[in-house]
Amino acid sequence: MGKLLEDIFSFDEIQDDCVKCGKCIPVCTIHIVNPDEVTSPRGFIDLLGAYKRGQLDLDKNAKDIFESCFLCTNCVDVCPKELPTDMIIEQVRSDIADKFGIAWYKKAFFLLLRYRWMNDIAFKLGWVFQTCGFKIKAETDSMNSRFSIPMLKAERTLPSLRKKSFLNSHPESIDNGGKRKVAIFIGCLANYNYVDIGNSLLEILGALEIDAFLAKSQKCCSAPAYFTGDFDTVDNNAKFNIEYFESFSKDVEAIIVPEATCSAMLKVDYEHYFHDQPEWKARAKAIMEKVYMATEWLQNHTELEALLATKKQDTKIVTYHDPCHARKVQGVYEAPRNLVRQNYNIVEMSDPNACCGFGGVTMQTEKYRFAKAAGVPKAAMIKKTGAEIVSAECSACRMQINNSMGLAGVDTVFKNPIELIAEALKN
Repeated sequence: MGKLLEDIFSFDEIQDDCVKCGKCIPVCTIHIVNPDEVTSPRGFIDLLGAYKRGQLDLDKNAKDIFESCFLCTNCVDVCPKELPTDMIIEQVRSDIADKFGIAWYKKAFFLLLRYRWMNDIAFKLGWVFQTCGFKIKAETDSMNSRFSIPMLKAERTLPSLRKKSFLNSHPESIDNGGKRKVAIFIGCLANYNYVDIGNSLLEILGALEIDAFLAKSQKCCSAPAYFTGDFDTVDNNAKFNIEYFESFSKDVEAIIVPEATCSAMLKVDYEHYFHDQPEWKARAKAIMEKVYMATEWLQNHTELEALLATKKQDTKIVTYHDPCHARKVQGVYEAPRNLVRQNYNIVEMSDPNACCGFGGVTMQTEKYRFAKAAGVPKAAMIKKTGAEIVSAECSACRMQINNSMGLAGVDTVFKNPIELIAEALKN
């Protein structure tokens, strides 16, 4: 079994605890787009139990099944026993990586995640040459391939690259009056693609007279590697980030993250990962008590909401999507709405909690057909609201939703709530 399986979970007990009530079926993202009992939460649990007992070989068919889960946690959310289906699938993917290896392009990507300087070079080169292979849409920070190849179809909308990353565009320490100080963990997509998120966060902190420490040595949280089973990269990045955070944590009130997936990885998954390394588990738990999603901290620990109430009301209609790693994993869904509704009209989707269908690196590559199918209902929900803007505190959701809206012909603009708040403060 994989490194984490034996000590965290008893697959036999989880399988026995599953009462087969079926509440997970209607909300399961993969089952909705691929209605097969095998690729359903209770199907996954039965197969993993059989694997633990040695009754199921981890062959290519099993690999295909276990890599079909979106890890959206919808099943955990509705399960009367809160069975951790997503976590046991995350762990078995380590066994899959050990047995079958990891595709070369994923290895290359995860290598970049270990080294910031390599990432900087790769993305700078990407910016220089992106117009050769892509059609850029500056108004939406997106681009479409000029060519159609198996892993990169012309129909697909991807985030465009910027000349300079967010972290490289500002000094590490920013003095906004010295009353208070926070650190920023920006996330890879916001650092290299959606840089206006970080710029907007700095504008908000400036308006609140809160100093900012950009923590420029931060490494990727390693969520993409974790969900793919590359635990070596997780171990490397997690230990580095914990030690790095410890070096400055006493000097800041909080480490704020404008990205749901990054925040969940730091705050929740690091502790799970280090279950069999007691020292690192304790260190992760201690340091991550200072980690917050940006809107969560801004609403609960500053006067931002009151400040926004003094600004002009914008007539734009906004609909809000709940990232799986925000609402279900961290319980954050009221804060972004409370802040945004001070200046915008919020119209809710029929199911704002429905997974957008991002699903991780494997889902966006080998299993893109599932991600594409899962995005259809979300795009339809957004269109039905009549909203001019769709918002979510997650750049992975942004990438997926922009693609889904592009395929469906929905012209709604996507903005992180941090961007909307910064715009409201200017009015």
